[in-house]
Amino acid sequence: MAEVKRELKRSLKTIHLWGIAVGLVISGEYFGWSYGWDKAGTLGFMITSLVIAAMYTTFIFSYTELTTSIPHAGGPFAYARRAFGPTGGYIAGMATLIEFVFAPPAIALAIGAYLGVQFPGLDPKHAALGAYLVFMFLNVIGVTIAATFELCVTILAIVELLVFMGVVAPGFSWANFTAHGWSGADQFSSTSYSGMFAAIPFAIWFFLAIEGAAMAAEEAEDPRKTIPRAYISGILTLVVLAIGVMVFAGGVGDWRQLANINEPLPKAMQMVVGANSGWLHMLVWIGLFGLIASFHGIIMGYSRQIYALGRAGYLPSVLASVNQRFQTPHWAILAGGVVGVAAIYADSVIQLQGMSLTAAIITMSVFGAIVMYIISMAALFKLRSSEPDLDRPYSVPFYPLFPCVALALALVALVAMIYFNQTIFAIFIGFMAGGYAYFLATRQAREDAPHDEMLQTMGDVVK
Repeated sequence: MAEVKRELKRSLKTIHLWGIAVGLVISGEYFGWSYGWDKAGTLGFMITSLVIAAMYTTFIFSYTELTTSIPHAGGPFAYARRAFGPTGGYIAGMATLIEFVFAPPAIALAIGAYLGVQFPGLDPKHAALGAYLVFMFLNVIGVTIAATFELCVTILAIVELLVFMGVVAPGFSWANFTAHGWSGADQFSSTSYSGMFAAIPFAIWFFLAIEGAAMAAEEAEDPRKTIPRAYISGILTLVVLAIGVMVFAGGVGDWRQLANINEPLPKAMQMVVGANSGWLHMLVWIGLFGLIASFHGIIMGYSRQIYALGRAGYLPSVLASVNQRFQTPHWAILAGGVVGVAAIYADSVIQLQGMSLTAAIITMSVFGAIVMYIISMAALFKLRSSEPDLDRPYSVPFYPLFPCVALALALVALVAMIYFNQTIFAIFIGFMAGGYAYFLATRQAREDAPHDEMLQTMGDVVK
């Protein structure tokens, strides 16, 4: 059986990977999180967000051990495949695919909403389609170009968030932030708990997809050194920005006007500087870079996941084709885009749980993420047991405490999300079951796939 050829170009440095890790996530600071206010209020959502921040921090320190030990474009798919065999690989790969394919249409709709502040007659769906076409093309023409662009827009997005906090600071009032802060009530009560649990998907949105930098591992110059630096600095950057943005936006007026909208930051700034301020227009235009950074980065992430699954025989092999000129997985990029555009234009025919389409897509993406986090932490424990001699350039600190905390909080989050989002969870299970039927029907494709040593379990022949 032929060996896998590592055809993706190794050219990414630490700064590129930091830009990818932060850029994948930073749109979560610009929109999506404010739906959590509608569920939990500002104070309840703050508690939920801090718990989720603890989950992500312990997860990233743990996940980095996997990423540096098995630097594979499939990321979580590769770790679970090596730890648990083909079925484990399928579960992780499909969950990651759902996370990364459903996040971009939510971000694309937010791009349309931000543009709508400047051009009220613009249809957000058409703007979202345009965003897909532009950034799929950019991802096709080269990973170094794509990663450098990602780094530039990520830095601009961070600067803009700091500018936002500085501009609205004079209008900040702690009394505004705490008013009605417990699910619409001024006092904490037992009913506040349900709002805090219901808000979990939107707290996760603050950090969702940071793990996607692992999918660039085959394109990193020295993944064993660059990835730990990128991940650890990335999660610290994001925690500080998330708390800062949430507190400053909630304290400038009636935060209830910012819940359930896709452009909370421009609206918050408008409360302070007025609708005609140059600061507001600057926020809208530069703020688009935050959305673009995540949108563009997640396209890079889903394409590598599709590419890795196609190469291993879990998806049609054509999706593992690499463009000979640009050395990028062009069919994988296009395939994820087709699904995303279909999700955008389904808005007029699909309503889920009374949510806006954006909130429903975010929740679907979060289901995929949480399942992937759980199986990744399980893979960490399994590989520590089954492969104690595996080369681990980075070891998780405080083992087994950190992965235990990450796993326990992820399980709590999953149970809470199922309870509050039963319809969306049923659809998620439908996607997983449909994919599993394909998985069972295509065993021969996995057996015929090139041998990949990174995916091989102890004593196992890759299937």
